[in-house]
Amino acid sequence: MPTIIDGKKTSETIKNEIAARVAEIKQEGGKVPHLAAVLVGDDGASQTYVNAKVKACEQIGFESTLVRLEDNISEEELLQVVEDINENPAIDGLIVQLPLPKHISVEKVTEKIKPEKDVDGFTPANVGRMALNWPTYVSATPNGIMELLKRYDIETSGKNCVVIGRSHIVGSPMSILMARNGNPGNATVTLTHSRTKNLPEIAKSADILIVALGKAGFVTADMVKEGAVVIDVGIHRIEDSSKKSGFRLVGDVNFEEVAEKASAITPVPGGVGPMTIASLLSNTLLAAEKKIYK
Repeated sequence: MPTIIDGKKTSETIKNEIAARVAEIKQEGGKVPHLAAVLVGDDGASQTYVNAKVKACEQIGFESTLVRLEDNISEEELLQVVEDINENPAIDGLIVQLPLPKHISVEKVTEKIKPEKDVDGFTPANVGRMALNWPTYVSATPNGIMELLKRYDIETSGKNCVVIGRSHIVGSPMSILMARNGNPGNATVTLTHSRTKNLPEIAKSADILIVALGKAGFVTADMVKEGAVVIDVGIHRIEDSSKKSGFRLVGDVNFEEVAEKASAITPVPGGVGPMTIASLLSNTLLAAEKKIYK
């Protein structure tokens, strides 16, 4: 049996560590970290994510503000909301939940967020700092994956790492983080995507395989080397009448098949997913303590 990389358990450990630090800050009479989330419209998945973030803030003693806006809000009005939060000294971290309505430019909104409050790590300034290996807020999912590799003592130095998927949110930053000089890091990285030729053969060369493609069950056992570490970032709802909910959650990796060959693997659910909120909270603590932008 492979090592199951338990993101749920690890995220609880991180939240407990942050809660202990918040208790110290309160005792010292310091400023309690404060996260603001902006939610535009009533997309069900977005509401679920934002509610989970707000609940996690309560759980560890952070303050939080949820700004709900109608989906017909103008781009100009939304930019003004972001600007108001930028200028509010009580708020340390700001996230604008994606996706946004079609008439609003994600680029303009992202660029409007002050880098020192950008705890999602999406602004050009923070992505650039990450690429340069400067102190920064690393975006939540890549940060969560790096934390899992570190806490499970998975050796990355000198290893072949294959990343499947090149999104700005997961794939591209993972390729940079795994290649940089650090621990975890120092891997030899191949970034693959939908146009990559011989993808199964390349995947099979990986000591560490990170899959963020967005296709359910895409990676099968014949694409995985014996003893590889497999990180599955995907999450999909599959209809399943045997479940009370009528569906089950699966990843981009065919877990049952691949687990037989892997030395360590993240499950779905309960792997990478829970780590994203823990990372967001870690970044907000860094922001409150002015650890990145002095």
